Amino acid sequence: MDSITVIIIIISVAATFYAWNKPEILHKWIFNPYTVQTRKEYWRFITSGFIHQDYMHLFFNMFTLYFFGSVIEQYYAAIFGPTMGIIYYVVLYLVAIVISDISTYIKHRNDPGYNSLGASGGVAAVVFSAIMFDPTSNIYLFAIIPIPGFILGALFIIYSYQRSRQMRDRINHDAHLFGALFGVVFTIILEPNVIGHFISELSSFSLF
Repeated sequence: MDSITVIIIIISVAATFYAWNKPEILHKWIFNPYTVQTRKEYWRFITSGFIHQDYMHLFFNMFTLYFFGSVIEQYYAAIFGPTMGIIYYVVLYLVAIVISDISTYIKHRNDPGYNSLGASGGVAAVVFSAIMFDPTSNIYLFAIIPIPGFILGALFIIYSYQRSRQMRDRINHDAHLFGALFGVVFTIILEPNVIGHFISELSSFSLF
């Protein structure tokens, strides 16, 4: 069976290119809280997580998902077995996409001009789930600069918070924050022992 991560990436790339070439589909799938509220178009919580703003947005999310999703697949399969591991992984990803948009919906439900899109919530959940399992392992920023996972995670949160306050694009940076939080909480619920492991790893960590 193909990696579920690869399958999600293929669906996301196909959906994004399809929406780019069909403006009416992009309009129908993008996350517009006002339309969700007034027309009850709740599917936008999910469809907006499979389309992206531009090539860079698409590449960054899918590149990140490829590496961290593969790691989570291995962890989940080892702990819960191959079948349940896949189920939990898909639940993590899809529910994170929805959960990460709830605060945005509440904040912008009366703003007809607000739109957002992207898999940021799901990807952030996967990344932070991986960090919970292995917080001190290096993550290579821009595939070049090695940074311990928990440090990069903290920097990621700070960056997302600052960008969410600026709101200069249709990328939902709030989704990064709530997706990351959901990834941590979901992982702890599934595997409570990960808390002790996480603390143990940090207590023995040395930067030099």
